[in-house]
Amino acid sequence: QVPLVESGGGFVQAGGSLRLSCAASVRTFSMGWFRQAPGKDREFVAATTWNTPSTLYADSVKGRFTISKDNAKNTVYLQMNSLKPEDTAVYYCSGRRARGLFGSEGNYDYWGQGTQVTVSS
Repeated sequence: QVPLVESGGGFVQAGGSLRLSCAASVRTFSMGWFRQAPGKDREFVAATTWNTPSTLYADSVKGRFTISKDNAKNTVYLQMNSLKPEDTAVYYCSGRRARGLFGSEGNYDYWGQGTQVTVSS
């Protein structure tokens, strides 16, 4: 069974919105979203914990993206508003078993398969 499954990617015009979902079948303390654009390294987007209101965002998405969760559904969401062409990337969901909220991929134990987000200008 795949531990994390993303959905919700797609094609949208600049200024539009998309919501990504990540369904988790493993127990984790915190969940994150990362993205990787063509020719670039994977970068942190946002993170949250299941049992606290704590969140963490990359500066590039603050005020535009919101991470949230539904504990009953074991699902984390990434609401993306005011999308820009530079947001175009494959978006990955990640999960960390141990306590802590981090913005670097080395701190995460599980990864989803990724979902493509394309923003046209």
